[in-house]
Amino acid sequence: MKSVKLFFSLLVALVAVTFAAPASASAAVAADGEAAVAGADTQKSNEDFDKIFDVGSTLSKFVDETGFYARVPQDKADAEGFEGFVQHYGFVIMILISLVLLYLAIVKKFEPLLLLPIAFGMLLTNLPGANMFHEHLFAGGHVHWGLFGDPNNPAGLIDYLYLGVKLGIYPCLIFVGVGAMTDFGPLIANPKSLLLGAAAQFGIFATFLGALALGFNYWEAGSIGIIGGADGPTSIYLTSKLAPSLLAPIAVAAYSYMALVPVIQPPIMKALTTEKERKIEMKQLRSVSKTEKILFPIIITIIISLLLPSAAPLIGCLMLGNLLKECGVTERLSKTVQNELMNIVTIFLGISVGATATAATFLSGQTIKIMVMGVIAFSLGSASGVILAKVINLFSKEKINPLIGSAGVSAVPMAARVSQTVGQKYNPGNFLLMHAMGPNVAGVIGSAVAAGILLSFFPVA
Repeated sequence: MKSVKLFFSLLVALVAVTFAAPASASAAVAADGEAAVAGADTQKSNEDFDKIFDVGSTLSKFVDETGFYARVPQDKADAEGFEGFVQHYGFVIMILISLVLLYLAIVKKFEPLLLLPIAFGMLLTNLPGANMFHEHLFAGGHVHWGLFGDPNNPAGLIDYLYLGVKLGIYPCLIFVGVGAMTDFGPLIANPKSLLLGAAAQFGIFATFLGALALGFNYWEAGSIGIIGGADGPTSIYLTSKLAPSLLAPIAVAAYSYMALVPVIQPPIMKALTTEKERKIEMKQLRSVSKTEKILFPIIITIIISLLLPSAAPLIGCLMLGNLLKECGVTERLSKTVQNELMNIVTIFLGISVGATATAATFLSGQTIKIMVMGVIAFSLGSASGVILAKVINLFSKEKINPLIGSAGVSAVPMAARVSQTVGQKYNPGNFLLMHAMGPNVAGVIGSAVAAGILLSFFPVA
């Protein structure tokens, strides 16, 4: 009942705001009145306004300026066909989709920290006449700086916020926070888990080939494939560079599937393992020294940046955050990037990405293909880690529980928790969480490297 009340409250608020939203700020009074008042060099007075004021014309203009009236086609022929329907009525569908996402974020708690801002950004951008986001400012994948100063069509609030996405600022700042909240100890203690994290990236490249077969170009296919890494910031970063027109559906897909990790992964894990394999107990990991934890982010940054410079922004920010945490002399900075910075950037990132989900870009056959390819990419990534763990067991005396292989995707720490939960169902004395964290954090590095590889193969014009 609470969920139903919440949904209908959102719906009522939507109707109220839609009818009240102004379609244009430049038509507040009659045209001749505007000219008379604007042309006067002296200060405006009540007498000047009284001379031009007319109740009938004012009410008529108020109706014309409502967001609802602005989307009503004046010619029925304009609304014919799918494109006409999307142009004039697609905003209704998009607003309903945003309400559903808000419901999932608030009631079902699916990745609420980012799904809620994305959903609200989607709501804002589809309110008729709100004029908060203008796609033409970023047409062709480029920032048209000259149009930002156009007095006849001024940029909106979200246009400025979106620059943080387009310029690759927000995803990198998110990675600083992720690094500060990540413990690379399990990966350092068990370097073999790096292989499991790398194997999980197979879903990215397999889906890349599948997207090409469906007719997407190289840049679009790379952006779709990165969903398989289950890393929202990396997906946004890569897509904003390679295929910005697909940013909205890819971001929604990436974060939706991250939220659905506990639903998607267990059936895959069970299908690929035997009951005996699920019961495998692993030895306790060795303790990792503070020196190792300090050296790790420095060494990884140097090695990956030299081998793959295009991955340096993401890897560098990730390792900077981790070094702030592990060095022991920047506790205040570490807490700031984990909390204040992370929260602020998350809000701006979510609203900006959600604002790109306009009816014209989101309501298409491409979106359906992206959602389908996204779940395939995520499933392949989860399966690849499990399969590699089984292969390693064929040549290793010290057996690995294959369940931790599914944690090779970057959904930290949710994927590791799923490995722990499934493992304990078959062996209550089995504790896989720390073992699963190894491939889990390796997956974060792996997805950033995969993004760097795609960027180096298909450079941005």
